[in-house]
Amino acid sequence: MALSKKQLDRLARAIMQRREALLRELLQDAGRAREEVYGALAGSVPDTADQAVADLLSDLDQAELSRDLQELRDLEAARARLADGTFGRCVDCGREIEFERLQVCPTAVRCFECQRLHERTYAHPGESSL
Repeated sequence: MALSKKQLDRLARAIMQRREALLRELLQDAGRAREEVYGALAGSVPDTADQAVADLLSDLDQAELSRDLQELRDLEAARARLADGTFGRCVDCGREIEFERLQVCPTAVRCFECQRLHERTYAHPGESSL
């Protein structure tokens, strides 16, 4: 059963609300990053422990920024699918994505079964090469 107009409107609002919240968060993070100078984090006297903490904080900031930017890209892609009428269709099998799944994850591109198969196929933890 195709998504109703009411369901699509509800999901579109959820996408827009999350997008706006994420943009506010990204702006705050960018402002904070400009204020945090690596030298201030590491300290004025070279100390490997302080430098390691500064590196860790910098890496965490970058990882957070990357995650948020990917979520923003996913939200924009969902908005595009809403606009072109392909929203709610699984990219793998073409069936409707369950409304319950879209409520939890409005950026979903796969139905539950295809997502489960995708994760089993492609989501492997890092393995030792030794």
